Amino acid sequence: MRVIGLMSGTSFDAIEVAASDLALDGETLLLRPLGHLSVPYSDDLRDLIAATLPPAATTTQAICTLDTGVGQAFADAARRALRQLCGGTADLVVSHGQTMHHWVENGTVRGTLQLGQPAWIAEATGLPVVSDLRSRDVAAGGQGAPLVGMTDTLLLRTLPGTPAALNLGGIANVTVLAPGAEPLAFDTGPANALLDAAVRHFTGGTAAYDEDGRRAAAGRSNPHLLRALLDDPYYRRPAPKSTGKEHFHLPYLLQALEAAPTPDADDVVATLTRLTAITVADACRAYQVTELVVSGGGTRNPVLMRMITQELPGVRLRPSDDLGLPSDAKEALAFAVLGFLTVHGLPGTLPSGTGARRATLLGSITPGAAPLRLPEPAVRPPRLLRVERCAH
Repeated sequence: MRVIGLMSGTSFDAIEVAASDLALDGETLLLRPLGHLSVPYSDDLRDLIAATLPPAATTTQAICTLDTGVGQAFADAARRALRQLCGGTADLVVSHGQTMHHWVENGTVRGTLQLGQPAWIAEATGLPVVSDLRSRDVAAGGQGAPLVGMTDTLLLRTLPGTPAALNLGGIANVTVLAPGAEPLAFDTGPANALLDAAVRHFTGGTAAYDEDGRRAAAGRSNPHLLRALLDDPYYRRPAPKSTGKEHFHLPYLLQALEAAPTPDADDVVATLTRLTAITVADACRAYQVTELVVSGGGTRNPVLMRMITQELPGVRLRPSDDLGLPSDAKEALAFAVLGFLTVHGLPGTLPSGTGARRATLLGSITPGAAPLRLPEPAVRPPRLLRVERCAH
């Protein structure tokens, strides 16, 4: 089955698109990547997302505008992937949408909202669309995140020791496979969320992120600010757990700066980079991780990667590319896998990873141009993921 995966994370800078051929072979899921694209949001749509995200107040008009605008942007991205990556032929589109709110109270997820009306994608491509993949897990008592845990688990099972997968997006998440234990997946805290907010704030919006970690490299970590940030109760909560920009946002940072004034902007960025490195490392140390497979936009920040390496001496770090999954496309491919599992009648969650009462089928299906015909349900779920040679 040829599947197009669409993903926009908490950094909301672009839509990541990946296409792959997927097939079940006994207990092995075969994945052959066909290529990936990064399609930037328009400035107007990105500005509207930024203005609507918590803690901002908003209106139903803004939400409706975003649902349509994000849906149309995802539809354009899917159409491009169909043409440029798939030779005009595909079977399914899987859309994560744009997370606008992840509602957490005292560690319990009450709801989650991803916008991007799938009807636009189905209309533009003629293909069925699996979307809204997080809500079913939440309804089953889970965190609804991180959903990459399933793909990570299938991929990591062939590695020795205690391997873990780390994704550095707006929020950092890890999946840990300890011998003799159920897989565990959780958000460790902010990766780029506070960093990006700080850079936008201190540059008046002229820069969106710390390119190549230059600001962090020019600054020095402030131990008082770092201590204030590390005092957040989130880090002490047991896994499974999840978080988002509803918690880690600019007003949160400004409040911390009131408690621990840090006049130099580069020092703030250096401190936030160290915060990510420490919280990731603390999570890995807690489960005695021996190898870390890393993906996401944060991998392009050499200062962040160096700090994580410093915090985890003796732990091997390598990009997910080494295992066949391009770092920039890994989450989009992971959601393609989840949609593939859904249409084959297979659950996409691991209760040990999300805290749900049971493993559930994920998402809602929007029919394409033709009558909806699902494959025969699979006999059993896969245990392993084998990535075949990339076509491009």
